[in-house]
Amino acid sequence: MIIAVDFDGTLYKDNLVNVNLINRLKADQRNGNIVILWTCRDGHRLGEAVRILYEQGFKPNYINQNAPHIIKQLKYDPRKIVADVYIDDKAINVN
Repeated sequence: MIIAVDFDGTLYKDNLVNVNLINRLKADQRNGNIVILWTCRDGHRLGEAVRILYEQGFKPNYINQNAPHIIKQLKYDPRKIVADVYIDDKAINVN
């Protein structure tokens, strides 16, 4: 399973790290799932987000990029991150 997770408002909000979510994502990785940091941040601000996550002992499998097996399967790299689950503070469930 591929999990795409947003940073601002989801993993990090009001200068606080969402430790419960990070621990869940670490467990997901240990169970063989891929976690992609899926954020609009770039440059210095992206580096800051990655540093915050690393300080929590969490290293996403990929950052703002699709997993290589997805690119190979699709035969191209779409701009949208391909995932089975998207975790975002702005998300709504349409099912």
